[in-house]
Amino acid sequence: MNSEHFQKLERMYLNANFNKMIYDTTTIQIEEGEAAISLNVTEKYHHALGAMHGSVYFKLLDDAAFFAVSSLVSDFFVLTTSFNINFVRPVTAGKIIARGKVRFTSNTLFTAESTLVNEAGKEVAFGTGNFVKSRVKLNQDIGYV
Repeated sequence: MNSEHFQKLERMYLNANFNKMIYDTTTIQIEEGEAAISLNVTEKYHHALGAMHGSVYFKLLDDAAFFAVSSLVSDFFVLTTSFNINFVRPVTAGKIIARGKVRFTSNTLFTAESTLVNEAGKEVAFGTGNFVKSRVKLNQDIGYV
């Protein structure tokens, strides 16, 4: 794969309406079979007990694994078919980084894992997901520019 594909995927992520709405401090870096997404955690991501909501853990872990897989697929959009997460410790503030890595590929299925670490490098959550190619071609209509 080439860096142009990775850059288009990065722009697609950063310019997605949902990401622009909820994440104002996120970054993404994609390489072949790997992706890293960072976020500065503030109170806007907290649940009632004052720690980051589980939906944010899930989204970052899924996105990192998703884009690790997408780095290997240059023709079609990828879909998550399943994703399991495990919470290790709460996060209340600071920079967190989700790192995804492809673990298995076949003609029809991709499996990737991701870990989420805090500023101190301690794992706060991890997950594994399965992904497939969709029938939607990568193009500028979906932000692949």
